Amino acid sequence: MISIKDDLYSMLDANDVFVNESMKKHTSFKIGGPADYFINIRTIEQLKEIQKYINKNNIPFQVIGNGSNLLVLDKGIRGIVANIKFDKIKIIKSEYKVIVSSDFSVSKLARICAKEKLSGIEFLSGIPGTIGGAVRMNAGAYGCEIKDVLTRVKCLDEEGNIREFSNSELEFGYRQSIFKEKKYIILEVELELKLEKEEIINQRILEMMNSRRNSQPIEYPSAGSTFKRKEGIITAKLIDECRFERLFNWWS
Repeated sequence: MISIKDDLYSMLDANDVFVNESMKKHTSFKIGGPADYFINIRTIEQLKEIQKYINKNNIPFQVIGNGSNLLVLDKGIRGIVANIKFDKIKIIKSEYKVIVSSDFSVSKLARICAKEKLSGIEFLSGIPGTIGGAVRMNAGAYGCEIKDVLTRVKCLDEEGNIREFSNSELEFGYRQSIFKEKKYIILEVELELKLEKEEIINQRILEMMNSRRNSQPIEYPSAGSTFKRKEGIITAKLIDECRFERLFNWWS
């Protein structure tokens, strides 16, 4: 009989293994019951080893990012929940390219790129997610989407093989990519940006951040925007026109 706890300790640093870990610590909604096992993975080699282990022993396995789009039930999550902690970024200034690990905060990435005078991801400022999550759902705001600047993605497939995909192979659509259909784990993302003055980029970021503060309750636990829209239809406008605030006032 396998001992998952002992096996995880043998594969990872003891400080990166948690038993019966409350998921409310790892979601922006601050809710959720315990995961049987919660682990931090810091290298691709560790991830490959874990992938091989869960395949061999048929253990339920989930990879999360910043938890900004997760609703976890009070009963928690069975098996192993993994959080990637690579925290790597490489900027090739001569080619206007940024290569970044999937766990990297998109808000942090936007700030770093602004300092490097690289423009194209300002719309990600203030979003409480990771670049891997942004790619998976083709995140977008203010008329821009991640597909507009992405050139390549490196990922790990279910058999533990590293695969690479170009932009055209990822089947991007509105909040859609192949990663919603295939259980690939995003490892690394390559972006191609454009050169622009730092003050212009920062001004654009400031305007977007102010817009978020004025329209979203960012001081409360939240997953950000909830409703998907159809082409030519703005969901928020429909809610306003339906006068839902009357219902909310009555309920409260």
